[in-house]
Amino acid sequence: MLNVKQASKIYEGKIAYRALSDINLNIDAGEFVGIMGPSGSGKTTLLNMIATIDEPTTGEILIAGSNPHQLSKNDLARFRRSELGFVFQDFNLLHTLTVEENIVLPLTLDGKKVSEMKQKANEIAMKLGITDIMKKRTYEISGGQAQRAAIARAMIHSPKLLLADEPTGNLDSKASKDVMEMLESINQKERTTMMLVTHDPLAASYCHRVVFIRDGRFYSEIHRGDNRQVFFQKIIDTLSLLGGNANDLSSIRV
Repeated sequence: MLNVKQASKIYEGKIAYRALSDINLNIDAGEFVGIMGPSGSGKTTLLNMIATIDEPTTGEILIAGSNPHQLSKNDLARFRRSELGFVFQDFNLLHTLTVEENIVLPLTLDGKKVSEMKQKANEIAMKLGITDIMKKRTYEISGGQAQRAAIARAMIHSPKLLLADEPTGNLDSKASKDVMEMLESINQKERTTMMLVTHDPLAASYCHRVVFIRDGRFYSEIHRGDNRQVFFQKIIDTLSLLGGNANDLSSIRV
């Protein structure tokens, strides 16, 4: 589903900065993979390249067998809307719109009929348990509800790949757990391929495996297996070996 081949990223300037070096990453269809590492390790750079917001200096990125970085500007915009879903730490919802209007935004850009948009919005709201907030504005709902709405917007066009950047970063522990359980459920039921960039070991413990990067390079990889508690502890142990700042490590326990 996703193939990152020998991808490197160098930012030019007075002093050239190498953010990533020869990263290889394969994610199979239906897999849920976490990316972790200290601040400045290159996690967001990797996510941005996969999201086609940025492009690799060397190497290539294939999504479903094709290289989106070779598309024209218009085709790339269509590719992003149809193939990719995005969930961010700060929700990125528009405050002037209702929750329902935010959710159908990707369909609006594609010129879908209003009746079709309403039907799809209602279906996904039922699945995610947010039917009762659909007419509310974003400032009238909690952070956990806002992130559910953001996930609904990301999923409404059934993307092949969902990219989540610190989706629990602004949430308390209860809302974080709810959001991660929801992503896990979507992954299992819809077979949506997911990639999660996070500092939070609790969030990462919902993934099938976690890839660690450090100083722009691959560091190690661990797999979940059957026991999430054991996996959570392995994540904590690996992060402690990685080093980094104290705020790179969440203190929440499962």
